[in-house]
Amino acid sequence: MSLIEHKKARLNYDILEEFEAGLELLGSEVKSIRASHGKLDGAHIIVRPTARAGGLEAYVVGMSVPPYQTTNTPADYEPERTRKLLLTKKELQTLAGFEKQSGLTIVPLSVYNKGRVLKMRLAVARGRKKYDKRAVLKERDTKRDIQRTLKNN
Repeated sequence: MSLIEHKKARLNYDILEEFEAGLELLGSEVKSIRASHGKLDGAHIIVRPTARAGGLEAYVVGMSVPPYQTTNTPADYEPERTRKLLLTKKELQTLAGFEKQSGLTIVPLSVYNKGRVLKMRLAVARGRKKYDKRAVLKERDTKRDIQRTLKNN
């Protein structure tokens, strides 16, 4: 069960490959996400080299997590700050390779509980054109109509 979901990601993008990553969050952000507050719309992932030789880090940019309690929130809290993702070296290298390719982007799909920790499902995706989106919507509608007729018979 996902706590926050990017609902239009599967419509706007062709999903090529999916990954699971941990999130580095503040305590109040965890509480806010567990209360299903937050948005992934317009968010994307960037992979950048670190100060160490050959090291890579991934960050989610544009993810909005409002404060859990506005009265107890620190004055310098930013809801849309960049948050670090926790991935293995191998996963970071593959994501960096995908990021370098033209036309591909890395988008978050959802944030969910896995035991006591919060995880993010992210995907390497290619943007769809308007006519592709129309075709997908038409296909969904026809499948839904077929399921209705089969259910009624």
